[in-house]
Amino acid sequence: MKPNMGTADRIIRVLLAAVFAYLYFSGTVTGIPGIVLIVLGAVFVLTSLVSFCPLYTLVGLNTCPKKQA
Repeated sequence: MKPNMGTADRIIRVLLAAVFAYLYFSGTVTGIPGIVLIVLGAVFVLTSLVSFCPLYTLVGLNTCPKKQA
């Protein structure tokens, strides 16, 4: 897997995952919507750790900066 996520994108995803976790564990969002937020947050953290988003590949998006030769 070739990285397709830049640093800013990864940071934003981790911050969103933290917000989702807070909303769920504080009881603000409960039930099915809360579970969906937790799963989405887990996917955000996982994709941030590996710097690869499969959806970006399907869409043709790449936020990873080009390496200097």
